Amino acid sequence: MPAGLRQVVEGIAGTPLPHGILGASCTNILDVPDERIHELNGVEWLALGCCPARDWPDPCEDTSPGDESPGSPTEKEFCRPDTEHAAPITVYAGAECSAPGFSYDEARTQALASLTLGEQHAVEAGFMRNVLTATADDLTPPEGPLSVAQGVAVLEGCLAESYGGVGTLHVPAGAAALLGCCNVLREDPASGALRTLAGNCAIIGAGYSYLNLGPGGLPADPGTAWLYITGPVVIRRGPVDVIPDRSRASASVNIRNNDRRVLAERTYVVGTTCTVCAVNVRVCE
Repeated sequence: MPAGLRQVVEGIAGTPLPHGILGASCTNILDVPDERIHELNGVEWLALGCCPARDWPDPCEDTSPGDESPGSPTEKEFCRPDTEHAAPITVYAGAECSAPGFSYDEARTQALASLTLGEQHAVEAGFMRNVLTATADDLTPPEGPLSVAQGVAVLEGCLAESYGGVGTLHVPAGAAALLGCCNVLREDPASGALRTLAGNCAIIGAGYSYLNLGPGGLPADPGTAWLYITGPVVIRRGPVDVIPDRSRASASVNIRNNDRRVLAERTYVVGTTCTVCAVNVRVCE
């Protein structure tokens, strides 16, 4: 090969992990239109389906006068729905370089590419920190962490006892391979979603793996990971904002050091319902 200067070509584009929180196979993602942009400040709602349906004895059943079956209810129970809420998570990516060799369009392209590839990671981390660790019931037994398969079984039992619908497993990417060893997860050929035998969907999150926090925000011990289960997940997504925009490109340069900075950011509101349970599992035997 002849010696010479290297040829400048386009950068290598990446693809976000397919089973993350923004993969859309396990979550309902709603792009918020301009007329409802206030939803990106946070939302609240009355929980649906979190109250149990109960069985009632057959009134025609032949029992002895005055006798009642053990545990038989004497009157029907009513349930007041809870008010739930979700707060905004703003994720961002910034590009910086010396202005003489770095145009506004190059900086904008860099910032947008970083946001596109990394925003899923940031949303997962924000959701773990702000929702999962803050609201989960810890089901880890006193004896210590469970195997991954046992942990999933405990979480699915928790969900089934308190919520009658399909839920969502939240799994750190570092523990994902262990779910395949026991056929805990299978890919749904129709939707591409990862599902358990019980039918719950699974998010494999790099952001969960990065933080690996348990209830109360405590880091996992070495060789362990935290798994969570929730009800369905709904994500409201705002538009991407580039700061400064093209009309103010000159404002991207700091005249004191001649560096150019461009920021890309987007706001998400991630909500779930009814149940959040957690368990600590072993990832190293």
